[in-house]
Amino acid sequence: MKKLLSSIGILATTFATPSFADSSVNSEWQKIEQQADGQSVYFHAWGGSQEINRYIQWASRELKSRYNVTLNHVKVTDISETTTRLIAEKAAGKNSGGSVDMVWINGENFKSMKDNQLLFGPFVEGLPSWQYVDKSLPIDVDFSEPTEGLEAPWGVGQLVFIHDEQTLHNPPKSFAEMLSYAKAFPNRLTYPRPPEFHGTSFIKALLIELSNNAPELQQPVTDDTFEQVTQPLWSYLDEFHKVAWRGGKQFPGGTAETLQLLDDGQTDLAITFNPNAVFSAQSSGNLAESTKAYAMDAGALSNIHFLAIPWNANASAGAQVAINFLLSPEAQSRKGNLNIWGDPSVLSNQYLTGSAKNTQQFKSIAEPHPSWQAALEKEWLKRYGN
Repeated sequence: MKKLLSSIGILATTFATPSFADSSVNSEWQKIEQQADGQSVYFHAWGGSQEINRYIQWASRELKSRYNVTLNHVKVTDISETTTRLIAEKAAGKNSGGSVDMVWINGENFKSMKDNQLLFGPFVEGLPSWQYVDKSLPIDVDFSEPTEGLEAPWGVGQLVFIHDEQTLHNPPKSFAEMLSYAKAFPNRLTYPRPPEFHGTSFIKALLIELSNNAPELQQPVTDDTFEQVTQPLWSYLDEFHKVAWRGGKQFPGGTAETLQLLDDGQTDLAITFNPNAVFSAQSSGNLAESTKAYAMDAGALSNIHFLAIPWNANASAGAQVAINFLLSPEAQSRKGNLNIWGDPSVLSNQYLTGSAKNTQQFKSIAEPHPSWQAALEKEWLKRYGN
């Protein structure tokens, strides 16, 4: 999702792009670029990371100078807010001139938008930058839901923990060990408050370990399976919260706060969905050089995050140009730069430059079926939300 076509000649030589030499495809993309000229794209995306926000600002400047497309980052706490807005527009019959042109989504929110027919496309395979994408990645499913060309892969996420080797040399390598550590050293561990994305991911990963990755987790949730499979989860959290930071009565608002707590010496572990976040945080002075990311021995909860366009987008051409640029080798290499964002790329490694080629990846654990997410968040809030 990051390739400027004006430099396609250079890239065709550099990266050997015969698939885009077809004149009809080329002509169709030129029409999209022409339509995009002068458009403003309202991009709804999580705004909780300075590194990510700065990267989107860079992309916005590049899109303006190269294509005369204005990318406006609409910062949201949870993309479900945008889903709700789009459902309301659909109900009101607003089938054009929508308020949202592009969204950063995956999982439950993608399934909700797809089920409610809120997505434009399929458009992904028509992007010139599609040729650079690593097709061996699970880019055709999103939390087990087929993507069907309705969203373009943007990066790879893995749930990992960060510790300071000077103060915690041997961090817990399983959730069982984490509970033992919390009991031995009270008030030193925590996790973000669900339904914040990282907090929900934490309890999903915990449930997977406690249930031995029960096959029911890959199926739509039912009341019976939920009660049966999650019983060990609530027992664990009841014990964990007693010895967690602030006695389990208060939780960080997200990954940025867990990094701050770690850096301040209040806690011993931070949580992130980007294995390279530790490097960008070190580069910006938010973490000590002695900090290190690691995954549980069983592996890391992993998924692809995507970019999509609403069915009623006011600037669908501009959104396609923006996504194409964000998928280009140049933009993916910058995004993967360990000192900028460090988000693992979805491109084949041969197209990447700099430190983006050296991304650390951990053993992967698949996400549960998306229906489990809302059920887990609802029950967590019922038990611990007050």
